[in-house]
Amino acid sequence: MTDKTIKFEKRSASDESKAIEGVEQAKSSRLNVLKTYKIYIDGKFPRSESGRYYTLESAKGKAIANVSLCSRKDFRDAVTAARAAQLKWASATAYNRGQILYRIAEMLEARRTQFIEELVLQGSTSEAAQAEVETSIDRLVYFAGWSDKYQQIFSSVNPVASSHFNFSILEPTGVVGLLAPEENSLLGLISALAPIIVGGNSCVLLASGSKPLCSVSFAEVLNSSDVPAGVVNILTGYRKELLSHFSSHMDVNAVVYAGDSDDEFKTIQQNAVSNLKRIIRFSPKNWYSPECESPYRILDCQETKTTWHPIGN
Repeated sequence: MTDKTIKFEKRSASDESKAIEGVEQAKSSRLNVLKTYKIYIDGKFPRSESGRYYTLESAKGKAIANVSLCSRKDFRDAVTAARAAQLKWASATAYNRGQILYRIAEMLEARRTQFIEELVLQGSTSEAAQAEVETSIDRLVYFAGWSDKYQQIFSSVNPVASSHFNFSILEPTGVVGLLAPEENSLLGLISALAPIIVGGNSCVLLASGSKPLCSVSFAEVLNSSDVPAGVVNILTGYRKELLSHFSSHMDVNAVVYAGDSDDEFKTIQQNAVSNLKRIIRFSPKNWYSPECESPYRILDCQETKTTWHPIGN
């Protein structure tokens, strides 16, 4: 048997300090690989057609992600997907639409820690972020509950003088463009989006430009929540570049503006004349207020259809 001698190399304290210093230098010189967030169109996550992006910074000024800058082509693709999905979504039972909204709430609940962290990165306190995520989940559940009830509240049998039954019922407006709020990037988005889709509309939304993280992560929640492809499409980019496209596209039936700029809203109104779009301004000062939970928010994106049915003398 051969004896083997194991020798230990004795290292001095100076050697160890040099090694630690080298590791720290390597860390400081390492290039940070940022995630580039894609957009969400027709149930898929394509790259922006423009190939452009901007670097998103945290509230402390640290680069945290690359965010796509969508173009007119991206918007047109999203409208095409929304139009293709809208009729089938409107034909789904109210109960089924409510189930799907509830499923979105379940999936958001499962990822609440992630959304809290993203809100904190974008400047919220931990307490405010937790409140925003929890209220967002509750708001989805709230509108899910209205899915099979709003028709009973807002439809009617109308008294008429002739020998007819006269019924008024609600129908979805169609494809709705949503310009999400810059602040309250999760709660504001969900408060505006939920009443749009629960009423059978499809939606193309533009996320907050300054705080888009929760919006693009919310696309992943939608993708795993049984929402049919094309019902919700999420774009990112600068509002000043896409505002005119949202308000002038001939196949968009309504625009919900959740911003605070009177100049932007005036531009939307002027462009919307081209095909008589319905324009809704929804920008409450407090997204936690009861106003944001009103079933009248569903009514904003509904058309009233009246039917006359003759009866005997």
